[in-house]
Amino acid sequence: MSGREPLIFIIAGEPSGDNLAGRLIGALREMTGNRVRIVGIGGPQSEAQGLKSLFPMRELALIGIAEVLPHLPRLVKRINQTAATIREMKPDIVVTVDAPSFTLRVASKLRGSGIPIAHYVAPQAWAWRAGRAKTLGKRVDHLMALLPFEVPFFAEHGLPTDYVGHPAIESALAGDGKSFREAHGIADTAPLLCVVPGSRTSEVRRMLPVFAQAVGLLTERYRDLQIVIPVAPNVAELVEAETANWPLPVVRVTNPAERFDAFAASDVAMAKSGTVTLELGLARVPMAVAYRVSALTAFIVRRMPIAVKYASLVNLLADREVVPELIQEECTAEAVAEKVGHLLGSPEARAAQQQGFAEILHILGDANPPPSRRAARVVLGLIADHEASGS
Repeated sequence: MSGREPLIFIIAGEPSGDNLAGRLIGALREMTGNRVRIVGIGGPQSEAQGLKSLFPMRELALIGIAEVLPHLPRLVKRINQTAATIREMKPDIVVTVDAPSFTLRVASKLRGSGIPIAHYVAPQAWAWRAGRAKTLGKRVDHLMALLPFEVPFFAEHGLPTDYVGHPAIESALAGDGKSFREAHGIADTAPLLCVVPGSRTSEVRRMLPVFAQAVGLLTERYRDLQIVIPVAPNVAELVEAETANWPLPVVRVTNPAERFDAFAASDVAMAKSGTVTLELGLARVPMAVAYRVSALTAFIVRRMPIAVKYASLVNLLADREVVPELIQEECTAEAVAEKVGHLLGSPEARAAQQQGFAEILHILGDANPPPSRRAARVVLGLIADHEASGS
């Protein structure tokens, strides 16, 4: 790479992607001696690393077909705005981070611009249909994958792919549970339940009432139970309002730096399906996984060819049911309370899950170098290759 400061346009469209983008920006600054210019779209974690977002990231934090459709005109406007800005700025590379409904549509509008595009977080084409992998290869030039089995899958479909590792191994192993309990006045002997309803408004509105009812059922058996809820900034007010009258003490964690301390302090968890299941697993927190989507989204999804047996990353990586999954109609307060109650009352059940988590850590590998540095190395290498080719 030449001596000038490269210009990198990064797009993150939701909190989990913002966490990845924030770490990536930090690694890029560290590896270049801060001789890099970062622009794009992101949230608090990216902005903490100096990115000034083109517009508020919260506008893009949608999920599911039914949730996206009402906001489609605004999304189309933002897609066009972002693509036009990138063409005008002519960055050395565009890094799109997850949020495929937005980021890959922007990437599609940039084809023919001569600007290399790297996508960070492989879309789950392996779970749906292989044709999507070919489509992805027409939109982006390179893929950075979080899971090891994704590399041969996408390479087979002609898309250059690097395994950079999952961000959970960078932080989930470092939580300080003892300090967290001391800071929040939680006794060492008090059972602590971690409740994770999601980071999007639609998820929280759908999942938190189920979890609230499940907690109510658990209080009948576990009078000294305490609750911790890691809260994404964009749903903090909603979560606070919905949990203000819960019958148990609730600690709401809004500081991202405390998130993994809260995991380390927890005895068990009830969590929505998603990245958090892997984070909890690597933090060795036994859990029950639950998820619901809208009736329309569920109707459409059930008519799609699905090639995997499990919804949670923990079970997908282990290729067996390490944690129970309660999806759609099975996602009831009674079922969630039963699964979580079993974990609270059975050391053997908790130990069995933790053995499965150890297997997953072995599959993912260690965190040296951390995934963010591996991703930064790929990005800088792509810029150097592009320069060398004279494109």
